[in-house]
Amino acid sequence: MPSLTPALRRIARRVLLPAALAACALGPAAYAQSDYPNKPLTLLVPYPAGGANDAVARLVGQKMSESLKQPVIIDNRPGAGTTIGTAAAAKAAPDGYTLVLGSLASHAVSPHLYAKPGYDAIADFTPVGTIGVVPMVLIVAKESPYTDLRSLVEAARRQPNALNYGSAGNGSPLHLAAELFKQSAHIQISHVPYKGGNAHTMDLLGGRLDMILDTLTSAAPLIKGGKVRALAVAAPSRLPELPGVPTFSESGYPGFEVNAWYALYAPAKTSKEVIGRLNAALVAVLRQPDVLEKFGNLGVRTQPGPPQDLARFTQEEWDRYGKLILASGIRID
Repeated sequence: MPSLTPALRRIARRVLLPAALAACALGPAAYAQSDYPNKPLTLLVPYPAGGANDAVARLVGQKMSESLKQPVIIDNRPGAGTTIGTAAAAKAAPDGYTLVLGSLASHAVSPHLYAKPGYDAIADFTPVGTIGVVPMVLIVAKESPYTDLRSLVEAARRQPNALNYGSAGNGSPLHLAAELFKQSAHIQISHVPYKGGNAHTMDLLGGRLDMILDTLTSAAPLIKGGKVRALAVAAPSRLPELPGVPTFSESGYPGFEVNAWYALYAPAKTSKEVIGRLNAALVAVLRQPDVLEKFGNLGVRTQPGPPQDLARFTQEEWDRYGKLILASGIRID
């Protein structure tokens, strides 16, 4: 091969050297995805350890670690209505190594309740996939005079605000579910907020509350144990666990569906390749028989699907609860 003249060498340096440097600079990023993941992942959970949200995160984390061949470390960051842990996830590097367990609270409710949540639930995240939903159930005390939804609604209409319902606090999913029902039924029932825990459930059992719209996770054991009576489920069809309990639609409120839900999100700008890898792992996990059984025990209906489905669902829930909170004038404690 003939040698380059000095002039051609100068041209080559001007053209090839910058290209080589650029390739070196982009090389790690360009090739990082081919062996993703090559180190442990962190799943931020904006809830304390021990509850249903934590149980969902640990089950998903354990199973995804088996699929991804890397540990998934659970990092509980509770507080401020899920905004502390969710904001931390929003600020993480978009490299696929930090995920967050999203929920009704973190991505549809708290951003509307807090003046400075620290994140934008839509713009600051890339959806990975939906884990599942948990239907709500309207329950009353075992000795309650209300034997069906119609009798409860009629009583509320006869005496506005004479009946009451309990929740785990202002802005909690239980609170918002009941507010949606009040709008649908055009009734007024007084809200009694509690400071979390199960104090509202104990007061329902003690006859100090008239009703609670609770998650299937919490309500099913009470119903099966004969401690409370279920009047309606906020699901599109009757639940296998409660075949004798009608839906709200059957009870005269067509289309009334309210769920708690769980999903996985990554920081915004996470690459499509990484999201695709994570979604494939999540979908595979949600189809495993032992996972379906464990989630069934928690009242969770798994909903494996593509990231686009979660993106649409998040926007719908964001809009739905934003309008409710604005119309109801709901404020946090």
